[in-house]
Amino acid sequence: MLFGRKKRKIERLLVVEDEPLVAFDTEHVLTDAGYTIVATVDRVADAIAVIDGGELIDLVLLDVALADGSGLDVARAAQSVGVAVLFVTGNCPSEAMALAQGCLSKPYGQRDLVAAIAAIEGAMDGKTARRLPSGFRLFAAAG
Repeated sequence: MLFGRKKRKIERLLVVEDEPLVAFDTEHVLTDAGYTIVATVDRVADAIAVIDGGELIDLVLLDVALADGSGLDVARAAQSVGVAVLFVTGNCPSEAMALAQGCLSKPYGQRDLVAAIAAIEGAMDGKTARRLPSGFRLFAAAG
């Protein structure tokens, strides 16, 4: 496959966001970038149900402050089944490094979101990103 695209490690995403407009924009941007959105949910319980439901998920995009609780509980559920997490939040929690591969600060640009996912995927492949997107922290414990 000389000119074919390399298979992505991250293809299937769960979006956990309780701001409807942000959730809609995120779905649109990621679908356009070639990702599959497994589900978009706005509650902790719904996110954990999707994770525990056996659906193949490569990455959870996760807001921390949700209407019915903390995204940290969702991150713990994802971690327990080996699913990577990217926090997308206005305030990255101190526990983030132990629970996630990275943290992208809100508000973020569409390119920054796609680049943050690419940086996490690169880290999974053992590559070091030359330049990280604005507002993004990649954690050393990634992968």
